Amino acid sequence: MVKFSREYEASIIPEWKGAFVDYKCLKKLIKKIKVARRDEDDSTTAPSDADALVAGAAGGFSVLDPVRALASRFAPRVQAPSVRSSCLADALEDEENSDSSGELVRPAAKHEREFLEKADEELHKVNSFYAAQEAELLGRGEALIDQLRILADVKRILADHAASRRARGHLSRTRSMPATAPLSPQLSGSGRYLLSGLASPQSMSDGSAELQQAQMTEGAAVADEVMAALERNGVSFVGLPGKKDAKKDGSKGRGAGALQMPATVRIDIPATNPGRTALKVWEELVNVLRKDGADPAAAFVHRKKIQHAEKNIRDAFMALHRGLELLKKFSSLNVKAFTKILKKFVKVSEQQRATDLFSQKVKRSSFSTSDKVLQLADEVESLFMKHFAGNDRMVAMKYLKPQQPRSTHMITFLVGLFTGTFVSLFIIYAILAHVSGIFASAGNTTYMEVVYHVFSMFTLISLHCFLYGCNLFMWKSTRINQNFIFDFAPNTALTHRDAFLMSASIMCTVVAALVINLCLRNAGASHANAVPGALIVLSTGLLVCPFNVFYRSTRCCFMRVMRNIIFSPFYKVLMVDFFMADQLTSQIPLLRHMEFAACYFMAGSFRANPYETCTNSQNYKHLAYVISFLPYYWRAMQCLRRYLEEHDTNQLANAGKYVSAMVAAAVRFKYHATPTPFWVWMVLISSSGATVYQLYWDFVKDWGFFTPKSKNLWLRDDLIIKNKSIYYVSMVINLALRLAWTESVMKIRFSKNETRLLDFSLASLEIIRRGHWNFYRLENEHLNNVGKFRAVKTVPLPFRELETD
Repeated sequence: MVKFSREYEASIIPEWKGAFVDYKCLKKLIKKIKVARRDEDDSTTAPSDADALVAGAAGGFSVLDPVRALASRFAPRVQAPSVRSSCLADALEDEENSDSSGELVRPAAKHEREFLEKADEELHKVNSFYAAQEAELLGRGEALIDQLRILADVKRILADHAASRRARGHLSRTRSMPATAPLSPQLSGSGRYLLSGLASPQSMSDGSAELQQAQMTEGAAVADEVMAALERNGVSFVGLPGKKDAKKDGSKGRGAGALQMPATVRIDIPATNPGRTALKVWEELVNVLRKDGADPAAAFVHRKKIQHAEKNIRDAFMALHRGLELLKKFSSLNVKAFTKILKKFVKVSEQQRATDLFSQKVKRSSFSTSDKVLQLADEVESLFMKHFAGNDRMVAMKYLKPQQPRSTHMITFLVGLFTGTFVSLFIIYAILAHVSGIFASAGNTTYMEVVYHVFSMFTLISLHCFLYGCNLFMWKSTRINQNFIFDFAPNTALTHRDAFLMSASIMCTVVAALVINLCLRNAGASHANAVPGALIVLSTGLLVCPFNVFYRSTRCCFMRVMRNIIFSPFYKVLMVDFFMADQLTSQIPLLRHMEFAACYFMAGSFRANPYETCTNSQNYKHLAYVISFLPYYWRAMQCLRRYLEEHDTNQLANAGKYVSAMVAAAVRFKYHATPTPFWVWMVLISSSGATVYQLYWDFVKDWGFFTPKSKNLWLRDDLIIKNKSIYYVSMVINLALRLAWTESVMKIRFSKNETRLLDFSLASLEIIRRGHWNFYRLENEHLNNVGKFRAVKTVPLPFRELETD
């Protein structure tokens, strides 16, 4: 049977750990009470034991027996009565104080009073945190329900006007088809005009005046109804006259009055991608061009905006429901913890009255009695099922309560199978290569070039997958919630076994292809070098495969993140985006291998042309230079995008780190082209500066070390790993691997095969350093979330009121 303390530690919410009952501390206090009471019982039972020993020590009478009896009787009891009397005095004094003051704590020993005081402090902490979280969630739920009502009213009004406009358009076409046919693109369709006002700035000048007046009048009617719906839901309009004022001003007409009122409520959709950014810029441009002669509804109503608003509200409902579920779990776990610890306390101390009083206080606490969270959770489920799941409860629960994937031993079996197959095939390949003599100095240079690039490319990918699996295992062991940090769906996120399976299957497939290629080459088959190209095509096809095989959700997520990285300035930068971009900065050799493989196979060199066709080309060398600093450029652009959004100067400093890395890479390329003493010094200066910059950012910003006045020397106050020496060793390893660039300025002569092996080893060490860096980076991010009690993401609500003068 699992002890409750272990079950409790495994069940608490990591981000709210500081707000839970400190069960371990209370348990230590109970142990102190137990030890104190045992010592007290030993002191009272010792005299009777001594008397028994004296009485039965000798079979006969001795003249010294009366002396021994007196000594054994009075010597131990000199202190015992004083101790007992002092305890009773304290108890009586505490009882009088408790009776006079009405406190819960009954007379008890020092540790018992300490336990009750600590328990009362923990109860206050839990109660305060629960009340704050409950108020926040209730406020968020109320605002979200209002947003849903606004969305429903706006959609209904727009749908009604679209239907009436289509009916009028159909009636007008039946009466005068030639006169109204040119107007159908503006007045018919899917309600485009009603949702977005003018389709383009030119539409203000195109068409007749009657058409513009009709559009403006109908748009004003839509705007009036939308504004009325917003007002019914508690949204106020700054600078707008009320309905009574509008009615008094009847001579000016309803439409004209509405056109002069600047709407101050709009649908606010964050510009997270190029489409939304362009839409926002286009709206601002159109609003400036049309000024007062525009549809007022278009200032805050747009069909695309309605769709995005609906998605944001759905995501906000899901986040709210998760927060409510976490708060319910927080309440039940703390109630259970208090119940268990009080049972232990009354068993050890026998203070039944104090335990009963404290239990009543726990039961009367808000986190134990409040049902507001339960009611709001039921209401959220009902609304989500009605508006987003078509009244299907199973569909609603799939979104609100996603099921964790069941762990199966099949994945573990496949990992072992592929690993064993890879080892066997690698031994076979090594034997065949040795027999063929391809690794000799006079071996086939073309074969070695192709095999080296293809094998290195897939090996580095497999190594990165393996290290990511190690990261996942360590994050799970230390209860770091990487799915919340990366915003991954828990039912489709990779586990460490999945990552190990991907790594083993990649290596098994690659070595099998190399064995087949070598066998075909030894057999004299034509186009044997096309086998590695087929492997690359197969891998690319599997990556973009639309079928639900081989982790489709992970592949889609990977391609989406890569798209965000490549177009970094135009997409909102999330945690997973810049985390993946950091991985790419360690995979520059992989990108170089991909460049060679693409050039070799796409140019058809494997048929007749030698591999030097690619390596000797100037375009190839220039592209290699671009690839070397492209990941740093992407990462710098992400930092600039975050600075523009957050106005955090640390992002500019972070961008400077990647710019320094680009400068150092450019200087090293120049040194390889012209290895003069001047460029040696330039390499040393630029690379040393970039390394110091990177080490500072690794240790201080990314890992959170070197905190001033920290209780842990050179580290931070909060550490997840108990053994502090691991952190110091990790700092030394990161420092050593950051200095791998010094090999480029050392004039050490190697053979070509040895040079390839050295380059591959350095690339592998950089990936190992990055996998090692990943754990501490996410540990620091997790501790930041814990410090802010951030366990649920905050989704921005679409409908907001603009601040106007």
